[in-house]
Amino acid sequence: MIKLKEILSAFEHHAPFSLQEDYDNSGIQFGDPESEVTRGLVCIDITEEIIQEALEKKCNLIISHHPLIFRGIKKLTGKHYTERVLIEAIRNNISMISVHTNLDSVMNGVNMRLARKIGLTDLKVLQARKGLLKKLVTFCPTDHAENVRAAIFQAGAGVIGEYDCCSFNLDGKGSFRAGDNSTPFVGEKGHIHYEPEVRIETILPAWLESRVVGAMIEAHPYEEVAFDVYPLDNSYEKVGPGMVGVLKKPLTEKDFLTMIKEELGAPFVRHSEFTGKEIRKVAVCGGSGSFLRDHAMAAGADAFVTADIKYHDFFDVKNKMLMADTGHYESEQFTKEILYEIVSKKITNFALLISDQSTNPVRYF
Repeated sequence: MIKLKEILSAFEHHAPFSLQEDYDNSGIQFGDPESEVTRGLVCIDITEEIIQEALEKKCNLIISHHPLIFRGIKKLTGKHYTERVLIEAIRNNISMISVHTNLDSVMNGVNMRLARKIGLTDLKVLQARKGLLKKLVTFCPTDHAENVRAAIFQAGAGVIGEYDCCSFNLDGKGSFRAGDNSTPFVGEKGHIHYEPEVRIETILPAWLESRVVGAMIEAHPYEEVAFDVYPLDNSYEKVGPGMVGVLKKPLTEKDFLTMIKEELGAPFVRHSEFTGKEIRKVAVCGGSGSFLRDHAMAAGADAFVTADIKYHDFFDVKNKMLMADTGHYESEQFTKEILYEIVSKKITNFALLISDQSTNPVRYF
Protein backbone atom coordinates (compact mmCIF):
# COMPACT_ATOMS: atom_id res chain seq x y z
CA MET A 1 0.00 0.00 0.00
CA ILE A 2 1.43 3.38 -1.06
CA LYS A 3 0.38 6.50 0.80
CA LEU A 4 0.20 9.97 -0.69
CA LYS A 5 2.85 11.20 1.74
CA GLU A 6 5.33 8.65 0.34
CA ILE A 7 4.96 10.12 -3.15
CA LEU A 8 5.43 13.58 -1.67
CA SER A 9 8.54 12.38 0.16
CA ALA A 10 10.08 11.16 -3.11
CA PHE A 11 9.79 14.66 -4.55
CA GLU A 12 11.01 16.25 -1.30
CA HIS A 13 14.15 14.14 -1.50
CA HIS A 14 14.87 15.17 -5.11
CA ALA A 15 13.64 18.79 -5.06
CA PRO A 16 12.86 20.06 -1.53
CA PHE A 17 9.63 22.04 -1.46
CA SER A 18 11.36 24.71 0.65
CA LEU A 19 13.15 25.73 -2.57
CA GLN A 20 9.95 26.89 -4.28
CA GLU A 21 9.50 30.60 -4.93
CA ASP A 22 7.36 32.69 -2.56
CA TYR A 23 4.57 33.03 -5.12
CA ASP A 24 4.42 29.30 -5.81
CA ASN A 25 2.07 26.66 -4.41
CA SER A 26 3.90 23.38 -4.94
CA GLY A 27 2.98 20.35 -2.87
CA ILE A 28 -0.33 18.65 -2.24
CA GLN A 29 -3.16 20.48 -4.01
CA PHE A 30 -5.83 18.12 -2.74
CA GLY A 31 -5.70 14.93 -0.71
CA ASP A 32 -5.00 13.41 2.68
CA PRO A 33 -1.28 12.61 3.12
CA GLU A 34 -2.29 9.39 4.88
CA SER A 35 -4.63 8.26 2.08
CA GLU A 36 -3.76 5.34 -0.20
CA VAL A 37 -2.94 5.99 -3.83
CA THR A 38 -2.99 3.12 -6.32
CA ARG A 39 -2.10 4.64 -9.70
CA GLY A 40 -0.78 8.03 -10.81
CA LEU A 41 -1.01 10.16 -13.94
CA VAL A 42 1.78 12.63 -14.77
CA CYS A 43 1.08 15.87 -16.66
CA ILE A 44 2.17 19.50 -17.01
CA ASP A 45 -1.17 21.15 -16.17
CA ILE A 46 -4.25 19.79 -14.43
CA THR A 47 -7.24 20.46 -16.69
CA GLU A 48 -10.73 19.04 -17.03
CA GLU A 49 -9.40 16.79 -19.80
CA ILE A 50 -6.67 15.49 -17.49
CA ILE A 51 -9.26 14.68 -14.82
CA GLN A 52 -11.21 12.73 -17.43
CA GLU A 53 -8.07 10.88 -18.53
CA ALA A 54 -7.32 9.99 -14.90
CA LEU A 55 -10.81 8.56 -14.50
CA GLU A 56 -10.56 6.54 -17.71
CA LYS A 57 -7.19 5.11 -16.67
CA LYS A 58 -8.35 4.48 -13.08
CA CYS A 59 -5.79 6.85 -11.55
CA ASN A 60 -6.56 8.31 -8.12
CA LEU A 61 -3.49 10.56 -8.16
CA ILE A 62 -2.45 13.29 -10.57
CA ILE A 63 1.12 14.65 -10.48
CA SER A 64 1.57 17.94 -12.33
CA HIS A 65 4.32 20.48 -12.88
CA HIS A 66 2.10 23.57 -12.70
CA PRO A 67 -0.03 23.86 -9.54
CA LEU A 68 -3.78 23.90 -10.06
CA ILE A 69 -4.27 26.38 -7.23
CA PHE A 70 -2.29 29.62 -7.43
CA ARG A 71 -4.77 32.09 -6.00
CA GLY A 72 -7.01 31.86 -2.97
CA ILE A 73 -10.32 30.10 -3.56
CA LYS A 74 -13.30 31.52 -1.67
CA LYS A 75 -16.08 29.62 -3.42
CA LEU A 76 -16.46 26.38 -5.35
CA THR A 77 -19.20 27.24 -7.83
CA GLY A 78 -17.59 25.93 -11.01
CA LYS A 79 -17.39 29.42 -12.52
CA HIS A 80 -13.64 29.11 -13.26
CA TYR A 81 -11.84 26.07 -14.71
CA THR A 82 -9.78 25.77 -11.52
CA GLU A 83 -12.96 25.41 -9.49
CA ARG A 84 -14.43 22.89 -11.92
CA VAL A 85 -11.30 20.76 -11.86
CA LEU A 86 -11.14 20.88 -8.07
CA ILE A 87 -14.82 19.93 -7.77
CA GLU A 88 -14.29 16.90 -10.02
CA ALA A 89 -11.16 15.88 -8.13
CA ILE A 90 -13.02 16.04 -4.82
CA ARG A 91 -16.06 14.27 -6.24
CA ASN A 92 -13.93 11.40 -7.54
CA ASN A 93 -11.39 11.41 -4.67
CA ILE A 94 -8.43 12.12 -6.96
CA SER A 95 -5.43 13.42 -5.03
CA MET A 96 -3.17 16.01 -6.66
CA ILE A 97 0.50 16.91 -6.17
CA SER A 98 2.34 19.70 -8.02
CA VAL A 99 6.12 20.08 -8.26
CA HIS A 100 6.89 23.47 -9.77
CA THR A 101 9.60 26.04 -9.03
CA ASN A 102 11.43 23.73 -6.61
CA LEU A 103 12.02 21.44 -9.60
CA ASP A 104 13.07 24.48 -11.64
CA SER A 105 15.78 25.25 -9.09
CA VAL A 106 17.55 21.94 -8.54
CA MET A 107 20.51 20.83 -10.62
CA ASN A 108 18.85 17.70 -12.00
CA GLY A 109 15.57 19.36 -12.83
CA VAL A 110 13.64 21.21 -15.52
CA ASN A 111 16.52 23.27 -16.87
CA MET A 112 19.03 20.44 -17.03
CA ARG A 113 16.53 18.37 -19.02
CA LEU A 114 15.90 21.25 -21.41
CA ALA A 115 19.64 21.89 -21.78
CA ARG A 116 20.34 18.25 -22.58
CA LYS A 117 17.49 18.08 -25.08
CA ILE A 118 19.18 20.77 -27.16
CA GLY A 119 22.62 19.20 -26.79
CA LEU A 120 24.37 21.28 -24.13
CA THR A 121 27.24 19.92 -22.04
CA ASP A 122 29.38 21.25 -19.14
CA LEU A 123 26.22 22.43 -17.40
CA LYS A 124 26.14 24.91 -14.53
CA VAL A 125 23.34 26.73 -12.70
CA LEU A 126 22.85 30.16 -14.23
CA GLN A 127 21.89 32.07 -11.06
CA ALA A 128 23.14 30.26 -7.96
CA ARG A 129 21.01 31.06 -4.93
CA LYS A 130 22.31 32.46 -1.65
CA GLY A 131 21.16 31.82 1.92
CA LEU A 132 20.65 28.08 1.44
CA LEU A 133 23.79 26.87 3.21
CA LYS A 134 24.62 26.48 6.89
CA LYS A 135 27.73 25.53 8.83
CA LEU A 136 27.57 22.96 11.60
CA VAL A 137 30.20 22.98 14.33
CA THR A 138 30.37 20.35 17.06
CA PHE A 139 32.88 19.14 19.64
CA CYS A 140 33.54 15.45 20.12
CA PRO A 141 35.90 13.21 22.14
CA THR A 142 38.86 12.37 19.93
CA ASP A 143 38.21 8.61 19.90
CA HIS A 144 34.61 9.12 18.67
CA ALA A 145 35.19 11.83 16.07
CA GLU A 146 35.33 9.40 13.15
CA ASN A 147 31.90 7.91 13.96
CA VAL A 148 30.32 11.34 14.41
CA ARG A 149 31.78 12.59 11.12
CA ALA A 150 30.55 9.48 9.29
CA ALA A 151 27.01 9.99 10.64
CA ILE A 152 26.98 13.64 9.62
CA PHE A 153 28.21 12.85 6.12
CA GLN A 154 25.73 9.99 5.74
CA ALA A 155 22.91 12.44 6.56
CA GLY A 156 23.96 14.71 3.68
CA ALA A 157 26.42 17.22 5.12
CA GLY A 158 29.91 17.91 3.85
CA VAL A 159 29.24 18.26 0.12
CA ILE A 160 31.09 21.03 -1.75
CA GLY A 161 30.75 20.91 -5.52
CA GLU A 162 31.88 17.49 -6.72
CA TYR A 163 33.47 16.62 -3.36
CA ASP A 164 31.83 14.99 -0.36
CA CYS A 165 32.92 14.13 3.21
CA CYS A 166 34.31 17.68 3.51
CA SER A 167 35.10 18.92 7.01
CA PHE A 168 37.65 20.86 9.04
CA ASN A 169 38.95 19.30 12.25
CA LEU A 170 40.88 20.97 15.05
CA ASP A 171 42.22 19.27 18.17
CA GLY A 172 41.60 20.99 21.48
CA LYS A 173 40.52 20.53 25.07
CA GLY A 174 36.91 20.76 26.28
CA SER A 175 35.79 21.29 29.85
CA PHE A 176 32.54 20.62 31.73
CA ARG A 177 31.23 19.77 35.18
CA ALA A 178 28.46 17.19 35.49
CA GLY A 179 25.47 18.05 37.67
CA ASP A 180 23.73 15.83 40.23
CA ASN A 181 21.07 14.63 37.77
CA SER A 182 23.47 13.94 34.91
CA THR A 183 24.89 10.70 33.57
CA PRO A 184 28.31 11.77 32.27
CA PHE A 185 30.05 9.77 29.55
CA VAL A 186 33.38 10.76 31.07
CA GLY A 187 34.33 12.61 34.27
CA GLU A 188 32.72 12.64 37.70
CA LYS A 189 29.71 14.49 39.03
CA GLY A 190 30.58 17.72 40.77
CA HIS A 191 34.14 17.88 39.37
CA ILE A 192 35.41 19.87 36.40
CA HIS A 193 36.62 17.51 33.70
CA TYR A 194 38.96 18.26 30.81
CA GLU A 195 38.64 16.05 27.74
CA PRO A 196 40.71 15.94 24.52
CA GLU A 197 38.18 16.81 21.81
CA VAL A 198 37.98 17.51 18.10
CA ARG A 199 36.17 20.56 16.78
CA ILE A 200 34.37 19.34 13.63
CA GLU A 201 33.14 21.88 11.10
CA THR A 202 31.15 21.05 7.99
CA ILE A 203 28.66 22.56 5.57
CA LEU A 204 25.09 21.50 4.79
CA PRO A 205 21.99 22.62 2.85
CA ALA A 206 19.49 24.35 5.14
CA TRP A 207 16.71 21.86 4.41
CA LEU A 208 18.85 19.00 5.78
CA GLU A 209 19.55 20.68 9.12
CA SER A 210 17.17 18.62 11.27
CA ARG A 211 18.31 15.35 9.66
CA VAL A 212 22.01 16.13 10.01
CA VAL A 213 21.73 17.40 13.59
CA GLY A 214 19.64 14.36 14.52
CA ALA A 215 22.25 12.00 13.06
CA MET A 216 25.03 13.85 14.88
CA ILE A 217 23.27 13.62 18.24
CA GLU A 218 22.49 9.93 17.69
CA ALA A 219 26.16 9.13 16.99
CA HIS A 220 27.64 11.42 19.66
CA PRO A 221 28.64 9.78 22.97
CA TYR A 222 27.87 12.79 25.17
CA GLU A 223 24.61 13.10 27.06
CA GLU A 224 24.48 16.79 26.15
CA VAL A 225 25.95 17.59 22.75
CA ALA A 226 27.50 21.02 22.25
CA PHE A 227 27.05 22.31 18.71
CA ASP A 228 26.46 25.50 16.73
CA VAL A 229 24.66 26.10 13.44
CA TYR A 230 25.58 29.25 11.50
CA PRO A 231 23.74 30.67 8.48
CA LEU A 232 26.04 31.31 5.50
CA ASP A 233 25.79 33.88 2.71
CA ASN A 234 27.69 31.71 0.23
CA SER A 235 26.09 30.95 -3.11
CA TYR A 236 24.95 27.36 -3.48
CA GLU A 237 26.20 26.45 -6.94
CA LYS A 238 23.88 23.45 -7.28
CA VAL A 239 20.61 25.33 -6.72
CA GLY A 240 19.06 28.20 -8.65
CA PRO A 241 17.06 29.08 -11.76
CA GLY A 242 18.37 28.64 -15.28
CA MET A 243 21.33 26.73 -16.63
CA VAL A 244 24.23 27.46 -18.92
CA GLY A 245 26.32 25.08 -21.03
CA VAL A 246 28.08 24.67 -24.36
CA LEU A 247 27.23 23.03 -27.66
CA LYS A 248 29.49 20.23 -28.88
CA LYS A 249 30.17 22.29 -31.98
CA PRO A 250 29.31 25.92 -32.83
CA LEU A 251 26.26 26.69 -34.96
CA THR A 252 25.22 29.70 -36.98
CA GLU A 253 22.34 31.61 -35.46
CA LYS A 254 19.97 30.36 -38.16
CA ASP A 255 21.02 26.74 -37.69
CA PHE A 256 20.74 27.10 -33.92
CA LEU A 257 17.16 28.38 -34.15
CA THR A 258 16.30 25.59 -36.58
CA MET A 259 17.74 23.03 -34.18
CA ILE A 260 15.86 24.19 -31.08
CA LYS A 261 12.65 24.52 -33.08
CA GLU A 262 12.94 20.89 -34.18
CA GLU A 263 14.11 19.50 -30.83
CA LEU A 264 11.30 21.20 -28.91
CA GLY A 265 8.64 20.73 -31.58
CA ALA A 266 7.89 24.45 -31.46
CA PRO A 267 5.53 25.79 -34.18
CA PHE A 268 7.77 28.84 -34.38
CA VAL A 269 10.47 30.64 -32.40
CA ARG A 270 10.36 34.35 -31.59
CA HIS A 271 13.88 35.76 -31.44
CA SER A 272 15.92 38.92 -31.18
CA GLU A 273 17.94 40.46 -34.00
CA PHE A 274 20.86 38.35 -35.21
CA THR A 275 24.26 39.35 -33.83
CA GLY A 276 26.31 37.73 -36.60
CA LYS A 277 28.19 35.58 -34.08
CA GLU A 278 28.43 31.81 -33.87
CA ILE A 279 26.46 30.12 -31.11
CA ARG A 280 28.61 28.09 -28.74
CA LYS A 281 27.67 28.97 -25.16
CA VAL A 282 23.94 28.81 -24.40
CA ALA A 283 21.81 29.70 -21.38
CA VAL A 284 18.35 28.21 -20.88
CA CYS A 285 15.39 28.62 -18.56
CA GLY A 286 12.24 26.56 -18.91
CA GLY A 287 9.07 28.63 -18.64
CA SER A 288 9.09 32.37 -17.98
CA GLY A 289 12.79 33.19 -17.78
CA SER A 290 13.23 36.74 -19.03
CA PHE A 291 14.30 37.77 -15.49
CA LEU A 292 17.54 35.87 -16.18
CA ARG A 293 18.41 37.83 -19.32
CA ASP A 294 21.19 39.85 -17.66
CA HIS A 295 22.57 36.74 -15.94
CA ALA A 296 22.76 35.00 -19.30
CA MET A 297 24.74 37.90 -20.78
CA ALA A 298 26.99 38.09 -17.70
CA ALA A 299 27.73 34.37 -18.12
CA GLY A 300 28.95 35.07 -21.64
CA ALA A 301 26.11 33.23 -23.36
CA ASP A 302 25.86 33.61 -27.13
CA ALA A 303 22.19 32.66 -26.94
CA PHE A 304 19.45 32.48 -24.31
CA VAL A 305 16.51 30.09 -24.75
CA THR A 306 13.40 30.64 -22.64
CA ALA A 307 9.74 31.70 -22.96
CA ASP A 308 7.25 34.50 -22.31
CA ILE A 309 9.71 37.24 -23.34
CA LYS A 310 8.17 40.71 -23.38
CA TYR A 311 8.45 43.03 -26.37
CA HIS A 312 10.85 45.55 -24.81
CA ASP A 313 13.19 42.84 -23.50
CA PHE A 314 14.32 42.13 -27.04
CA PHE A 315 15.80 45.65 -27.31
CA ASP A 316 18.13 45.04 -24.37
CA VAL A 317 20.09 42.23 -26.03
CA LYS A 318 20.68 43.90 -29.40
CA ASN A 319 24.20 43.11 -30.72
CA LYS A 320 24.98 41.30 -27.44
CA MET A 321 23.19 37.97 -27.48
CA LEU A 322 20.59 36.03 -29.44
CA MET A 323 17.45 35.56 -27.34
CA ALA A 324 14.88 32.95 -28.36
CA ASP A 325 11.32 32.42 -27.11
CA THR A 326 10.18 28.87 -27.87
CA GLY A 327 6.89 29.00 -25.96
CA HIS A 328 6.18 28.20 -22.31
CA TYR A 329 4.79 24.70 -22.73
CA GLU A 330 7.37 23.80 -25.35
CA SER A 331 10.24 24.64 -23.01
CA GLU A 332 8.80 22.63 -20.09
CA GLN A 333 7.15 19.68 -21.84
CA PHE A 334 9.93 17.27 -20.82
CA THR A 335 9.18 17.85 -17.14
CA LYS A 336 6.73 14.95 -17.35
CA GLU A 337 9.72 12.65 -17.87
CA ILE A 338 11.44 13.97 -14.74
CA LEU A 339 8.35 13.59 -12.54
CA TYR A 340 7.89 10.04 -13.77
CA GLU A 341 11.52 9.11 -13.16
CA ILE A 342 11.64 10.55 -9.63
CA VAL A 343 8.71 8.46 -8.44
CA SER A 344 9.54 5.32 -10.44
CA LYS A 345 13.11 5.13 -9.12
CA LYS A 346 12.10 5.78 -5.51
CA ILE A 347 8.92 3.69 -5.38
CA THR A 348 9.30 0.79 -7.78
CA ASN A 349 5.97 -0.89 -7.01
CA PHE A 350 3.74 2.11 -7.81
CA ALA A 351 1.84 2.20 -11.11
CA LEU A 352 2.55 5.47 -12.89
CA LEU A 353 1.47 6.69 -16.33
CA ILE A 354 2.48 9.72 -18.39
CA SER A 355 -0.44 11.63 -19.89
CA ASP A 356 -0.60 11.29 -23.65
CA GLN A 357 -2.18 14.69 -24.20
CA SER A 358 -0.80 18.20 -24.50
CA THR A 359 -2.24 20.70 -22.03
CA ASN A 360 -0.75 23.66 -23.88
CA PRO A 361 -3.50 26.35 -23.90
CA VAL A 362 -1.76 28.37 -26.64
CA ARG A 363 -2.75 27.86 -30.26
CA TYR A 364 -0.97 29.16 -33.37
CA PHE A 365 -2.69 30.35 -36.57
